[in-house]
Amino acid sequence: MHRDASLARVSAVLALAALAGCASFSPDGGGDAVAQITREHIGQAPSIQRTDAQADAAHARVAELLKEPLSADRAVEVALLNNRELQARYAELGIAEADLVRAGRLANPGLSFGRVSSGGTAEIDRGVLFDVLGLLTLPLARELEQQRFGQAQMKAAEDTLALAAVARTAFFDAVTARQLVAYFEQVQQAADVSSELARRMMAAGNFSKLAQMREQAFQSDATLQLARGRHQAVAARERLVRALALSGDQRAFTLPDRLPDLPEAAAQPKDAEQAALDRRLDVRMARAETEATARALGLTRATRFINVLQGGYQNKGTTGEPVLSGYVVTLELPLFDFGTARMARAEAVYRQAVNRTAQVAIDAQSSVREAYSAYRSAYDVARQYRDEVVPLRKRISEENLLRYNGMLASVFELLADSREQIAGVTGAVEALRDYWVAETQLQAAIGGRP
Repeated sequence: MHRDASLARVSAVLALAALAGCASFSPDGGGDAVAQITREHIGQAPSIQRTDAQADAAHARVAELLKEPLSADRAVEVALLNNRELQARYAELGIAEADLVRAGRLANPGLSFGRVSSGGTAEIDRGVLFDVLGLLTLPLARELEQQRFGQAQMKAAEDTLALAAVARTAFFDAVTARQLVAYFEQVQQAADVSSELARRMMAAGNFSKLAQMREQAFQSDATLQLARGRHQAVAARERLVRALALSGDQRAFTLPDRLPDLPEAAAQPKDAEQAALDRRLDVRMARAETEATARALGLTRATRFINVLQGGYQNKGTTGEPVLSGYVVTLELPLFDFGTARMARAEAVYRQAVNRTAQVAIDAQSSVREAYSAYRSAYDVARQYRDEVVPLRKRISEENLLRYNGMLASVFELLADSREQIAGVTGAVEALRDYWVAETQLQAAIGGRP
């Protein structure tokens, strides 16, 4: 009867252990939550590739996207599909989920076996030990790992949004450099014509040496500007290549000839600072870390005095005698370590997390204010170029052309006016680029991390 009761207790422990072992992996591996967050912020979902079939599908989609000239949105989609570093960071999701599943399972039982003999008599001890304390704290430990898994999901979403911002910025830089090179080539052609005309006129005695050298100097400056511009175009394109992780034939993609037009009105985000506190992933991650630390502190308090508690079934057999059955309990005695150091450490970590969360919130609000100021300034500058500077330079050029046609101005005065337009056109293109980059940074400041 005693043996049957012991077996019943062991069966109950085994049943609890079986229930504890029911934790399993999710079908999506945490990717659905990441996709939902990124859709809310940029309207696109990441491509978490865990199989060869998923990788092949992503490669085929990239090839399709690269058949047409890139846009900012296409560049972001290619980056999310193709960037290998991003895929490597997604592996953190699998690590965090593995820790979560492990936290939901009881530690494997231990088996003990001993045999001693003397004078033909043998004594055998057998035992099975289970982590009873681990079973009691299992729900709290699993909840803690669930919080950490959520943090890993937000970190994956943050990495996705950061890459999207990098890809958009690299796209605008590459298009700007391409557009400026096309303009610098026109300037170079005009400089060549002007220099050749000045040389011939000086040879005919109709032009001074000083005026001819000025035209030659302008030609040299145009040549240097074109050389620098071509390098900037190559460098900007390569930065885009790296962001999109392109290789081989993929690098033959085409870019549009010019940047998108400036919107008619600047955006006026409402409650941007509060939106940053609600939506920014670094703020949400800091809050989640603080909550997880608080739960860990609760777990530490629960195991402050007893950190090892094991129980299980044991029987003992001696040659020629009935088998004795019973149970065994292993308990750590808090004689030297009362858990105070562990408690003090946990409380210090919690205070650290609280202070860091508060600072992250302050930094988030400040960065939103700064990003909006940069955005609005960039918009105003680009609009000034669009509405005032460029039209004014155009009218001046048209007036000089009328003067030239009326024989009131020389061809060199016309060319000099064209040279003065260089700074205006270059500034207009760069101001438009600055606007689109500032717009990207503003969206990142509100929703992700700039």
